[in-house]
Amino acid sequence: MAIVGGFVAMVAIPAAVSTTYMAFIAADQYHSFSSFSVRSITAAPSGDLLGMFTQSSSGSTAGDSYVLVDFILSERMVQMVDEAFGMDKVFARQGADFFYGISPGMPIEDKLNYWRSMVTVNFDSSSGIMDLQVKAFSPEMSQKVATFVLAQSEKLINDLSITARDEVLKTAQSEVQTAEDRLTQTRAALRSYRDAAQEADPVEGAKLATQLVGSLEEQLVKLKTDLSTALTQMGENTPRVRLMRTQIASLEDQLTKERQRFGTGTATKGGRATGSATDVAGRIALYESIQTQNEFAERAYTSSLAALEKARVDAGSKQRYLAVFIKPTLSQMAQYPSRLLNPILVTLGGLLMWGVAVMIFYNIRDRH
Repeated sequence: MAIVGGFVAMVAIPAAVSTTYMAFIAADQYHSFSSFSVRSITAAPSGDLLGMFTQSSSGSTAGDSYVLVDFILSERMVQMVDEAFGMDKVFARQGADFFYGISPGMPIEDKLNYWRSMVTVNFDSSSGIMDLQVKAFSPEMSQKVATFVLAQSEKLINDLSITARDEVLKTAQSEVQTAEDRLTQTRAALRSYRDAAQEADPVEGAKLATQLVGSLEEQLVKLKTDLSTALTQMGENTPRVRLMRTQIASLEDQLTKERQRFGTGTATKGGRATGSATDVAGRIALYESIQTQNEFAERAYTSSLAALEKARVDAGSKQRYLAVFIKPTLSQMAQYPSRLLNPILVTLGGLLMWGVAVMIFYNIRDRH
């Protein structure tokens, strides 16, 4: 008698209740299915249609795909769906069905658990394909929620791409700014040197000064020779001799000035005049040092501009985006709950528990 009573309590009644509930009380649920993948513009071309959506998703975009899965099943998504549709309204209890509906006023943690029971995301890491399934109590609402989830997922991927691109460009632009500042400083130093030294290029200035000094020395030697010749033929106070001595004195004075200008100048340090005199070799060394720094800064600036342009091209070509190749579907018949499978599972579970209880009962009875 006890065994029969146990069978009724553990098997017959749960089976009858579950069958009745599934047949007459449980509300119909409809699902909306969508399939998509995270892709990169740099993906290699593929000859078949499936490869167009899967090839780039299995490599460097796998990390973004896992991020997207976590995002869809996250508390943040629950909050956005709640703000957009109102989860208490979308998943409200239908009639007497208290088991599959959502309770009003549930905390966010319970809403998250309920959301994860109504939304399924499967990600195939080998192909990069993600399957999304959203259940609701009407086909239109399940499609709307699935479309909303896809829109938010696409926004997330776009935001991640923009953030990554901005970080790359920010670094490259920072390098360009640094190189530009260095070039500005070296050019200012070069200009300060030229203003202080009053010469564009001390090397060229030295060459011209050497030529001028040489020419003056040649003229001076010729005049002195002519003077010596003239003194052998005429007196010291003759007009010609006085003229020649005046010319010699003028050339010597000019030659002294040119030698002084050739051999001295105002030194600079870091592009600033120091006010002290230095020789030609010192001015040339200082100029070449500033010129070398300026040329290096120009090459660094050119290189940084090229790096910035390359970063822009790379950032534009490595963008991630959501490739949706099965848009959210609209169901025409209810797929859930499993009205036949659920009572069978309840019955099998009850039979298992009843069988274990019977075995325990006989084991105890045999011992006594």
